[in-house]
Amino acid sequence: MQWGKVFYIFFTLMSLTTSAAFLYDEALVALFVAGSVNVISTILKIGVRNTLSAELLAGSLVADLHLIPAFFALKFYEAHTLAVGLVIGAVVANVYTIIISMIESSKEKADF
Repeated sequence: MQWGKVFYIFFTLMSLTTSAAFLYDEALVALFVAGSVNVISTILKIGVRNTLSAELLAGSLVADLHLIPAFFALKFYEAHTLAVGLVIGAVVANVYTIIISMIESSKEKADF
């Protein structure tokens, strides 16, 4: 078992689910947790060396660049609609990352 892969997929799924939790209850704490977990996920993906690693990292960076401004929009401007829109964009980016991870896993399985 590749523990590095387990950890970065775990944090990718956590980022997706915590972003979804914010969409359910628009709490600032939920948005902070989602952003923090996604940043950890991005850091873990920096060391990944596989065929689609650039796509994985790009998807995670896109989610970061949605969640961080969403936090600031909610915290300092109380712009709930903007924050929700940005979090939806982060959810789409995280779904993309999970799909790419599944494709990568199926390619590795086919190589055996």
